Amino acid sequence: MNQKTLPPLNWLHTFEASARHLNFTHAATELCLTQGAVSQQIRLLESHLGVALFQRLPRGLTLTKDGRAYYPVVQDAITRLSVGTSEIFSPDNQSIVKVRGSLSFFSYWLAPKLADFNALYPHIDIRYASHIWLAEWDDEEDMEIRWGHGDWQGLLSQRLTWDSLMPVCSPDLLQSNRLASPADLAHHTLLHVLGYEEGWGYWLNIMGEDKVDFSKGMQFDTLVSTLRMAELGQGVALARSSMVEDLIAEGRLIAPFDKNIEASESFYLVKASSATLPSAAQVFFDWLLEQAHRGKPV
Repeated sequence: MNQKTLPPLNWLHTFEASARHLNFTHAATELCLTQGAVSQQIRLLESHLGVALFQRLPRGLTLTKDGRAYYPVVQDAITRLSVGTSEIFSPDNQSIVKVRGSLSFFSYWLAPKLADFNALYPHIDIRYASHIWLAEWDDEEDMEIRWGHGDWQGLLSQRLTWDSLMPVCSPDLLQSNRLASPADLAHHTLLHVLGYEEGWGYWLNIMGEDKVDFSKGMQFDTLVSTLRMAELGQGVALARSSMVEDLIAEGRLIAPFDKNIEASESFYLVKASSATLPSAAQVFFDWLLEQAHRGKPV
C-alpha cells in the first residue's frame, strides 16, 4: 500500500478553516489570504491526496465523504499544535513551577500542604515529577526534593525535615501479635526500603538487638510501598518520622516502641547553585522553606 506523504502545513491550515466555515471567502479573511489563494491551496491539497474534499455548490460548499473523514483529523492535529505551542512558549508558562522529587515526600509531606499554597497563589501551577533513585541534576526542573546528607556538588540545598527512624505497624497487627520490645520483631515480617543507608540493620544494631535477622522480610523501592503494607497489617516498616506524623495522628499506623533514633539523612530542597529561579519558582521555594521551619524541632 502506497503511503501518502504529509501535505504542507499551510494547505492543511487552509483546509481546516475552509471546512469549518464552508466558505472560501470567510476562510480567506481569517487567514489573511485572498479567496483565490485559498481556492488554489485547496486544489493543490486535493491533487496531492488524489480525492475531492469539497463539493462546490451554487450557493456555497459542502464536504465530500473524504472531506468529512479528513476534517476532524486535521482539526485535532492543528489544535494540538496550537495548545502545545501556547503551553511551551507563552509568557504564562512562567507560572508553572517544575519540581522533581521523592514520591514518598510528595504523598506524605507536600500533598496535604498544597491546598494552602494554591489558596495563596492560585496563578501558580505546580508540575511535580517523581523519581525513585537519585539521578543527575536535570536542568529542565526548577528544583528537586532529595533524601540524603545535603552535600551535592554544584547544588544549593536547604533542609526540609528533621527525621527520626521509628518502627510503625497497623493497630490490628499490634493487637494480634506481641510487639513489646525490639526482640519481638523476630516474629514479624520486616518491610524494607531499598536505597536507604539507614535501614533495619542500622536501627537494630543501635538498639543492641542481635537476635533479629534483618536480612529477611519484604523489600520495596519506595517508602510509600512499605507504609502501605504496614497499614494493611503485612509487617513492620521502619519509617521516617516526617512521613508518618499524619498517619499516626489519624490512627492508621502506630509506633509500638518509644525508641526513636535520629536519622543522619533528611529531605532537602535543592537547586543549582548558580541558578536564579523564575519568580514563580522562587515563591514556591520560599514557601517550602517556610513550611519546613514550622515543623522544625525547637
